[in-house]
Amino acid sequence: MNRVGAGMTGDEKNQAKLYIVKIELDERSLAPATADIEHERKVAVYDLLEENYFHPVGAESGPFELYLSNVERRLVFDVRMAGGQALGQVHLSMTPFRRIIKDYFMLCESYYDAIRTAAPAQIETIDMARRGMHNEGSEILQERLKDKIELDENTARRLFTLICSFHMR
Repeated sequence: MNRVGAGMTGDEKNQAKLYIVKIELDERSLAPATADIEHERKVAVYDLLEENYFHPVGAESGPFELYLSNVERRLVFDVRMAGGQALGQVHLSMTPFRRIIKDYFMLCESYYDAIRTAAPAQIETIDMARRGMHNEGSEILQERLKDKIELDENTARRLFTLICSFHMR
């Protein structure tokens, strides 16, 4: 988890602080989880904390803490400086995500069923479709946040997984 390298300039070191060091999901907002879903959540959080790029517009440096919740069908990004100082909240309507999340869940179900019984070629086909749908969801997230929070592709993908976890049953 080396984010600030020895040979970096001051500007590069400030850039290197633009990441999340803590993420919490509002337990009251989360859908009840199966073992597979709980595993997906834990992996997404772990991967996100290991490597991410997260730059709230107007913040000169981080690192940041992120608290995610789902309030009245709106996704709330509560962004804070490491240590808890509030920077602000970003509220996103879940409406643009509904179709993609529904389709993603159907593909995930098919994938989990396939890994238990299907031939490798069938598993690979379903997995490619699932990853494509996941990419589409992360692109929607980046687009919706573009004037509020800048994310790289991997951070957007992991955050999309966490957003889905508010709806997984």
